[in-house]
Amino acid sequence: MTVGVALNATGADNQIDATVRLAEEAAAAGLRSAWFGQAFGADSPQLAAIVGRAVPGLHVGTSAIPVFGRHPLLISSQAQTAQAATHGRYHLGLALGTKLLTEAGFGIPFERPIARLREFLTVLRQLTETGAADFHGELLTATTPIPARVPGAESGVPLLVAAMGPQALRVSGELADGILPYLAGPRALAEHIVPAVTAAAAAAGRPAPRIVALVHGVVTDDVDAVREKVTEQLAFYEQFPSYARAIELSGGKRAADVAVIGDERTVAAEVRRYRDAGATEVVFSGTEVAGDADRLRTWALLGELAG
Repeated sequence: MTVGVALNATGADNQIDATVRLAEEAAAAGLRSAWFGQAFGADSPQLAAIVGRAVPGLHVGTSAIPVFGRHPLLISSQAQTAQAATHGRYHLGLALGTKLLTEAGFGIPFERPIARLREFLTVLRQLTETGAADFHGELLTATTPIPARVPGAESGVPLLVAAMGPQALRVSGELADGILPYLAGPRALAEHIVPAVTAAAAAAGRPAPRIVALVHGVVTDDVDAVREKVTEQLAFYEQFPSYARAIELSGGKRAADVAVIGDERTVAAEVRRYRDAGATEVVFSGTEVAGDADRLRTWALLGELAG
């Protein structure tokens, strides 16, 4: 099992420069991968390509790009470019997104998300594996009258989905290489998420999927104060059914209930629980919540676990 970290430098004077510095620190701590979220700011595939070039050996990924408001031809170009730039160390994460951000941000209806995800993955698989597509679906059309291959990305691009609901897990098992569950604790993984996506992959004749568990957590001695802060930060996610369901299936009531906060022994034990629940990789996010000292302390522990 590998261990990575999500990097967040949105508060810096220059997000790109700061992200590269953080990635260098993560690699020096022994972490194996760095991941980048996608909102309305920095372009995550570009950021991953920059970091991957600057920090050789570190795997980089997006977690995750919503399929609404994008087209597979454009995402394929971004992903293949990042893959060529990093010489095979880029991992593409996709997400359904949310009705709130899709309709408010793009002005388009959040309709038939599972059908859109299925068509999006089908086209992306064609494009990233062959450099060509000829797809005419209900929601998407993608053809390549000229080649769409990026030289240097012939190995393809791993396709991961931030899936946690039954339908999204079924599609991901059939068409993707793995999943990126977030705010889903070990119980939800072991009893619901991992069995569902693994069964779907097996039924489709695909290999066992990667389970890249995104865990919000930090090593700290100031547990109560940090948990209070995390409760405020993560409350945003509680309004979305997919997250609310994952939290409930994990045995929690609030998003912060599935956050991992405590000393080295506590955090290490939780990482082992994720491994035992079926996670093939663990990626910690929110490690900056308690300041640089606790972030570096967290990364040191995770680097040891990655080794």
